[in-house]
Amino acid sequence: MVLDANWFTEVCEEGGSAFSLKIRRKLHEEQTPYQRIEIYETETFGNLMVIDGFIMLSSRDNFLYHEMMSHPALFTHPAPRRVVIIGGGDCGTLREVLRHPEIEHVLQVEIDERVTRLAEQYFPELCEANGDPRAEFFFGDGIRWMAEAEPGSVDVIIVDSTDPIGPAKGLFTEDFYRNCHRALGEAGVVVQQSESPLYHLDILLPMHRAMRAAGFSETRSLHFPQPVYPSGWWTATMGLKGCTTDGWRRADAAGKTFPTRYYSAETHAAALAQPPFFLQALEGS
Repeated sequence: MVLDANWFTEVCEEGGSAFSLKIRRKLHEEQTPYQRIEIYETETFGNLMVIDGFIMLSSRDNFLYHEMMSHPALFTHPAPRRVVIIGGGDCGTLREVLRHPEIEHVLQVEIDERVTRLAEQYFPELCEANGDPRAEFFFGDGIRWMAEAEPGSVDVIIVDSTDPIGPAKGLFTEDFYRNCHRALGEAGVVVQQSESPLYHLDILLPMHRAMRAAGFSETRSLHFPQPVYPSGWWTATMGLKGCTTDGWRRADAAGKTFPTRYYSAETHAAALAQPPFFLQALEGS
């Protein structure tokens, strides 16, 4: 992180690049038991949340991430009813999941309650569904929760985590994916944010291997733009149990009754297309 009076800059050493946003002022800063959280007001991207020096979200472009972390997985499952979100403390993914009227229960497991309380204050639009009676909050360790989850109790697991460092490192392991596989029903989907395919193949490729080793019959990375993240090109990787990406409910996606700003049946199909270099890397890994 580089900060001067007018700009917030996140340096991506592995990519040899940086991303900057012009800021008006710092709104909040605190050290929680888990991480340092900062909130800035920017000139053109609305409010900005930064954790341990890394950009988490902005008001302007978070819809890309939250819609692609939720809707493709939900429309891939044949009949989703029970959802668990690991992480996702800003509640944007929770909001998107609860747009689906067939969802009966969503449990959000977030280790740091302060992320949610600050989102309620500085990103209230993301938290508008927090009072939905289908939503339940548990502030604790998502890795431990998944290890203790009842077998077959969940339809879709969304791992909306930070990068694989610190408390989130254990969310990118074969053991964690095995616990996810056990917790899912006969048909189940796990989806996890999986970094940039341009910069982070050293994270992405092992994720695919670990998911398959854990028992998932198919893995697929969804590609989408995300301006505030390194390279501006991001992915979410799905592991499938008892269903396939070819069988996603395209007609239901096309006829959805709720608004989205990026997600559509067409963008869902486009996100499933795998760039040749990425397929070659997967096949060679």
